[in-house]
Amino acid sequence: MTVLNSRVPEGPLADKWTNHKNKINLVNPANKRLIDVIVVGTGLAGGSAAATLAELGYNVKAFCYQDSPRRAHSIAAQGGINAAKNYQGDGDSTYRLFYDTVKGGDYRSREENVYRLAEVSANIIDQCVAQGVPFARDYGGLLDNRSFGGVLVSRTFYAKGQTGQQLLLGCYSAMNRQIARGKIAMYNRHEMMELVIVDGKARGIIARNLVTGEIERHSAHAVVIASGGYGNVFYLSTNAMGSNVSAAWKVHKKGAFFANPCFTQIHPTCIPVSGDHQSKLTLMSESLRNDGRIWVPKKMEDVKAIREGRLKPTQIAEEDRDYYLERRYPAFGNLVPRDVASRAAKERCDAGYGVNATGEAVYLDFASAIQRYGKEQAHIHGLDENDKDLVKKLGTEVVKSKYGNLFQMYEKIVDQNPYETPMMIYPAVHYTMGGVWVDYNLMTTIPGLYAIGEANFSDHGANRLGASALMQGLADGYFVLPYTIGDYLSADIRTGKIPTNLPEFDAAENAVKEQINGFVNNKGSKSVDYFHKRLGKVMWDKVGMARNAEGLKQAIEEIRAIREEFWKDVRVPGAANEYNEELAKAGRVADFLELGELFAIDALHREESCGGHFREEYQTAEGEALRRPEFQYVAAWEYTGNPGEAIMHKEPLEYKNIEVKERSYK
Repeated sequence: MTVLNSRVPEGPLADKWTNHKNKINLVNPANKRLIDVIVVGTGLAGGSAAATLAELGYNVKAFCYQDSPRRAHSIAAQGGINAAKNYQGDGDSTYRLFYDTVKGGDYRSREENVYRLAEVSANIIDQCVAQGVPFARDYGGLLDNRSFGGVLVSRTFYAKGQTGQQLLLGCYSAMNRQIARGKIAMYNRHEMMELVIVDGKARGIIARNLVTGEIERHSAHAVVIASGGYGNVFYLSTNAMGSNVSAAWKVHKKGAFFANPCFTQIHPTCIPVSGDHQSKLTLMSESLRNDGRIWVPKKMEDVKAIREGRLKPTQIAEEDRDYYLERRYPAFGNLVPRDVASRAAKERCDAGYGVNATGEAVYLDFASAIQRYGKEQAHIHGLDENDKDLVKKLGTEVVKSKYGNLFQMYEKIVDQNPYETPMMIYPAVHYTMGGVWVDYNLMTTIPGLYAIGEANFSDHGANRLGASALMQGLADGYFVLPYTIGDYLSADIRTGKIPTNLPEFDAAENAVKEQINGFVNNKGSKSVDYFHKRLGKVMWDKVGMARNAEGLKQAIEEIRAIREEFWKDVRVPGAANEYNEELAKAGRVADFLELGELFAIDALHREESCGGHFREEYQTAEGEALRRPEFQYVAAWEYTGNPGEAIMHKEPLEYKNIEVKERSYK
């Protein structure tokens, strides 16, 4: 085991990033034309990086498995993006955003990276406004803000419930400008299959054209992985069905350390599972917790009556409702962080108070907000505040203006009108805080290989606060990587084009073809989904919202058995040299079956509870997470041939600017 060097610059925290930028090497504009960069993934992190690098003058090759960068899963981020602009005048600052993020991550993130994230956050909003992103505005025309979980200020900029989509369109426009100029070569419907390392440096990738099946070689002076998270290891998650770990896992198997894989976020406001037929889950934005109140009935007889259809939730008196987040966490109420809200919902449902047929749902109720907004509007317009129908009508219009598309989506899926009856929600797998280990420059342990956005581990610790994913993705792509990658590439201005006829490219391509041919020639009897569902069930049952040593040990053995059976009995119909979605899926599930084991191993070794990682053996008398100081480090795993033999390396986490103490939202 080695102690990792994060290459954090010296000096005061607030000056580190500025001083670092002043001292790193640069590539002049004429020399940038001589350098190629590959970007894998074109969501907000990859798209913003590709656009910015091309704008600077680099030659960029961008790859996405979708038919367009507009299909990236970033589009699904609904609620908003954080930035410390203090437009509300409620006490926000760069330090406050930094503090909230480190505390929200349960003191398991690198202090210096988080401060930089907070520092550049304000620039992101200016950049996106200049691109035409239609952020919500208040009555006076200024950009509006709302609150998200884990904070006491309003710092979240939003565009109704479609913030990710609007930010992605802005990013896509910037990319299209560079595609038209010829500075970005766009490879849609291409999947990265392997990383190519030449003389110890990342120098290219092997990609598969998903439409024709053709295997292609692409070289560059540096490779950037921006392929998102790995939540689909659980099969059912809020991620798009195509979201996968393969790009990150391929580079891990080539020498990039994989950090904190067990740090996975369970989002508290998802539409509950309805049956075995489902292939994904749908997220209801955390922004709904600004105005929605979460509750379950206090009386067990009311719970039974609701499940049997004899009672409607609207018929339960106020005094018979348990607003359990407001009861347990009076300071933050319904706006506690996601990990806290998720465990609280699970606790109520495990105690028997779940309100749907499966017993795994709680209510998210907007009746109070509709009343409050309705009375306010009636007062503003000099109307009768005691007219219940008028108040309800006016309040509904306000809620519709803030969350209308989310309510519409809920009604389409559940066939219930959330303006009339409370939404039903339950926690589900959402975001992954773990990922490829990177240093302060966002470089992995492989020289010339970078990881940005959700694909890396760097900013969120053990739990991500809401509206920080978009912030990190765009910070990395627009404002961090374009600086730091130049420091590395400055040594490559006389290297010339990287040829693709090298033996390293031959070996990588042959390995890819060998795996593909193995899949299509395997005479198995079970579908890819059959194995993915089995893996997902093990992960959710034993490596999900709550974990214990016995369950994790069982999970490791079960995942190994599933993986062994997968390679013997998976059936992949069709051929290699054609469009074959089952073949593409088989490769991704093969990687999930390896990641799942390392995930469980990481969770077993971390004998504490922190953020999204909750070990049942390590909790306070009140059922809260019990963090242990001896685990105040990043666990970065080195691949040695199979996940069960991975070697753990540590990066100690030092907090010089924040006092480490028990997280409390009470």
